[in-house]
Amino acid sequence: MVIDFSGGKMILSPFDLQVRLNHGVQLYAMVEDLKCHDEAIMLIADAGAVRWHLTLDNVQQLQQVKAELGLDDPIA
Repeated sequence: MVIDFSGGKMILSPFDLQVRLNHGVQLYAMVEDLKCHDEAIMLIADAGAVRWHLTLDNVQQLQQVKAELGLDDPIA
């Protein structure tokens, strides 16, 4: 599944997420390393030494990501 957002696009598979930002930067994370912050509309990748976060445009995008990847446990 591909989700476009103002900063680029997210490419979701059952096992991982790729984020291709508009300026050529690419981010990658395995599904088990992803969490959602619902109030901030933010997707967070934490794989130990490598951490990044992505603020999405709207709640619908975050809901699509959560549904596709099975991310049901938000962080407060």
